Amino acid sequence: MTDEENVELERAEMGWRFVRRQIFFHLRYVYPTPFIQRSAKTQNVMRELHIEKLVLNICVGESGDRLTRASKVLEQLSGQTPVQSKARYTVRTFGIRRNEKIAVHVTIRGPKAEEILERGLKVKEYQLKPKNFSATGNFGFGIDEHIDLGIKYDPGIGIYGMDFYVVMGRAGARVARRKRCRGTVGNNHKTNAEDTIQWFKQRYDADVINK
Repeated sequence: MTDEENVELERAEMGWRFVRRQIFFHLRYVYPTPFIQRSAKTQNVMRELHIEKLVLNICVGESGDRLTRASKVLEQLSGQTPVQSKARYTVRTFGIRRNEKIAVHVTIRGPKAEEILERGLKVKEYQLKPKNFSATGNFGFGIDEHIDLGIKYDPGIGIYGMDFYVVMGRAGARVARRKRCRGTVGNNHKTNAEDTIQWFKQRYDADVINK
């Protein structure tokens, strides 16, 4: 190989080096990839909070026709069949007997849970109190009238209030509940009130008021 050919080869290598540097610069700074954008926003996707389930509960305090009508309200709202709950103790003051069916509840997951929760928070004007959040990172609240959720009023059913219970979680928490090869979740990975309050404020642009 002659000297002229060596010079041409060196120039070609220098040109390729320049092109590679330009490509790397544009990919890294000018047009960042989705992976780089995601890593800049969240350090670890396993730490992200999500809604595991939403439980809607209506406590009537007695069995009979009122309990049946309350079941219809939850069925209209969720599209699922509610489950009736029994009293654990006898309370003579309220006329409640042990094992008497006094309440109905339904468990909702997935996008449907997020949709109904959004409607419930809209009734509360996206404002909750610190006492609405538990130490384990879950939260709940109640509304006085179910028609505020957008359900049409039915004179045959009446108006019922209901409680919202939201269970939060992180990816990987299932290892503590599964049957086989059950493990433990570290304290740093468990949900707490502070993390849930911060998630609640960012997700719904909401406020936690101290009143």
